[in-house]
Amino acid sequence: MASNPDNTFDVAVLGAGPGGYVAAIRAAQLGLKTAIVERDQLGGVCLNWGCIPTKSLLRNAEIMELLKQGKEFGFSFENLQTDYAVAQKRSRDVSGRLVKGVEFLMKKNNIQVFRGEGELTSPTTLRVEQRSDERTLTAKYIILGTGARPRTLPGLDPDAQRVFTYRQLLEVKTAPKSMIVIGAGPIGMEFAYVFHSYGTDVTVLEMLPRITPLEDEEVSTEIARAFTRAGIKTMPNAKVEQAKVTPEGVELSVNGQTLRADSVLVSIGILPNTANIGLDKVGVKTDARGFVSTDDTLRTSVPNIYAIGDMTGKLALAHVASAQGIVVAESIGLELGKYNGRIPKLDYDAIPRCTYTHPQIASMGLTEAQAREKGYHVKVSKFPFRAIGKAIALGTYDGFVKIVADERYGEILGVHLIGPDVTELLPEFVLAKTAELTPDQIAYAVHAHPTLSEALMEAAHGIEGLPISI
Repeated sequence: MASNPDNTFDVAVLGAGPGGYVAAIRAAQLGLKTAIVERDQLGGVCLNWGCIPTKSLLRNAEIMELLKQGKEFGFSFENLQTDYAVAQKRSRDVSGRLVKGVEFLMKKNNIQVFRGEGELTSPTTLRVEQRSDERTLTAKYIILGTGARPRTLPGLDPDAQRVFTYRQLLEVKTAPKSMIVIGAGPIGMEFAYVFHSYGTDVTVLEMLPRITPLEDEEVSTEIARAFTRAGIKTMPNAKVEQAKVTPEGVELSVNGQTLRADSVLVSIGILPNTANIGLDKVGVKTDARGFVSTDDTLRTSVPNIYAIGDMTGKLALAHVASAQGIVVAESIGLELGKYNGRIPKLDYDAIPRCTYTHPQIASMGLTEAQAREKGYHVKVSKFPFRAIGKAIALGTYDGFVKIVADERYGEILGVHLIGPDVTELLPEFVLAKTAELTPDQIAYAVHAHPTLSEALMEAAHGIEGLPISI
């Protein structure tokens, strides 16, 4: 454990996930004496058991799917063999490499790292325990970033044998013969795609009326169609009425029918990690769901304590936590006279949401239905990737770009993409919305040909009914 003569800091951060370690780095860059407390590996769930290892597995899955298209690209082979254990090991290696990178950043920025369980003992003190070692850190400001954990279902207690959370599934070295995924959000959909690529018979259940229920309805329709074509079964409006786990597998009663599989992934949302960190002792308020209540600046009910990331109940995304971490660190720097810049207010309608299936999904802001429900008179443009030369050349041209704009002022209200590499394309619209640009300004910005980004330009032209290529 790192040592410090007096254990007194300007800022102490509890939790070293993508919110916590980014907040610590920005605080240190501003000249604030900074500590960070972490009970597990630096990088949190994202680097160790979430974003990064899953993207490594998804890359393997993409290659597997490409190999199946050999005839189209002019190659063939016999007796293709796959080894999921190698893919799993690669994902752990990638994760480990990035964790070492975060460790380096802590040293580079002179951030004191304390390993152990952290608990608030007053508004300015944190007790850190690791085995028999205990110490107290004192800080002018404390940033909470302890994240969240998967929700579970009655009768389906995760055992890492038959019933899994995403974290447990990342340790599996053999793809099961069959799997039921409960929950058709990003995590469930991504794992469904990965294991299907390795030969697993996958069924995705979603309690709500459509899969990817938070996406625009047309996106949900398109991804359901793509999964069906690939051989992945999807069941919306699926209610798990009863569950039975045996040594041989899992048996679920769903809408009156019985489904059986070797294993089940439960991916139905998260619960905040707010227990046993001393919130009640110092008066940090939580909402009815247990998430920490904050104002627009992420300040809690205790003025010198901030909260960021999944534990706040806002968008549970790594990049949201990181953005919040920077905002909080700069807010603290401003109060301590170490920063004189502008503190931006985070616009959650201009934050990207991504699902890394095939095809990929990327969205921002309001769906068409949400915009109409809010009373907007909207213009909608949808442009298909199958009209884009680069997409056809790549052999991946399913999907579209959809823009929802305010009819009167041209404000971009929402953008919804499904197709090849759309998670890399969306930031153009994020920048546009942040800078208050309108679709016509995107339309008349010259986009290179041939690129996938031309679909963004074409969809922007389409707001005025003037796309070029259709």
